[in-house]
Amino acid sequence: MGGRGVELDRSVPALLFKVGRYPLHQGSVGAVRSLGRVGVAVHAVVEDAFTPTALSRHLRGRHVWPTTGLEDPAALIDRLLWIGRRLPARAVLVPTDDEAALLAAGAQDRLAECFLLPKIDPDLPADLADKRGLYRRCLAHEVSAPDTRFPDDREQLLFHARELGYPVVVKNLAPWDRLRAPVVPGTTLVRSERALLASVGAPRGVLLQAYVPRESAQDWIVHLYAAPDGRCAPVFTGLKLRSWPPHAGVTTYARALANPGLARRSARLCRAIGYRGPADLDWRLDLRDGRYKLVDFNPRVGAQFRMFETDRGLDVVRALHLDLTGRAIPTGVQREGRRYVAEHLDVAAWVAYRGRVGVARPPGYPPARGGLEPAWLAWDDPLPAAATAVRALAAAVRRCGR
Repeated sequence: MGGRGVELDRSVPALLFKVGRYPLHQGSVGAVRSLGRVGVAVHAVVEDAFTPTALSRHLRGRHVWPTTGLEDPAALIDRLLWIGRRLPARAVLVPTDDEAALLAAGAQDRLAECFLLPKIDPDLPADLADKRGLYRRCLAHEVSAPDTRFPDDREQLLFHARELGYPVVVKNLAPWDRLRAPVVPGTTLVRSERALLASVGAPRGVLLQAYVPRESAQDWIVHLYAAPDGRCAPVFTGLKLRSWPPHAGVTTYARALANPGLARRSARLCRAIGYRGPADLDWRLDLRDGRYKLVDFNPRVGAQFRMFETDRGLDVVRALHLDLTGRAIPTGVQREGRRYVAEHLDVAAWVAYRGRVGVARPPGYPPARGGLEPAWLAWDDPLPAAATAVRALAAAVRRCGR
């Protein structure tokens, strides 16, 4: 459970921050445990006092602030600074969603009064989290990506969908849109023109992406930390095996698997664009042409980051704290085969996948080993799992009622 050789500066606290109301956020609980277990005082912005994050025994301070994403960004920064001034010392800021990461990067000079955060081009995270911006970056740096179209009206929507062919993937364009004016609830696989018109009321604000059939694909995850000198360490790689909703949603079951070529490709892209800080990249290997295609670049800590750690106990959140407090990031080898499961979602995913994994497995796929990292259940921190079970059950009852 501990750092096993990773020594963090315990005099420097950390504050976790996200925007929007989604209390069942496994990345926040993982970050609290990662830093809290090695003695760092962790504070977190939470929706209410009974979220899983708020109930973790490793949390030193909870700051109840139910944001929606509809607020004026300047007001969000003001409130964040208000919290920062009440912390015992200047803290490492850990954004755990895209909106928080974009907000922090854009206001990094103001936030430096109370927080430590990576120095980065203020516009770069927004450009990477925006699907149009990411696609342009891929083209500019000769990085493969799924064939993508950006319709401006209904006529272009239908034309581009026919051009790409059904089924086609529909996504919201920009991070803030999913909170303020979502066109689709998330990544949506549309199988016909009728379903497309039913799903997309106003074409502006969405993109269409060519679908790579699941039987011809592998979904790979890369989590890394990019230091100020451009070096990326650590760089972790893993394979997404199930998701919810099936084949298009968040990771519910995955395994850490070494993929040195993909690790080098991801680090090279970060150096080329000048990225700094933690990142979560989603790549889809198209087995039909053998190319890894970049699907998402999340400029922050990924929700399933605790799947990855080195043999010395280093993960990307600990790397962030080490770097921002002036400590060296130790080298190490990725713990191979380590599994991750988001319990509250993987039950439904397991049923949908009929107990199987959802992608073609690579040659030489090793047997299960390396340990299991549940998103919620931890023997030294049981309350987050209990809170998650209660909230997930309540949500299921409400859905059944509707």
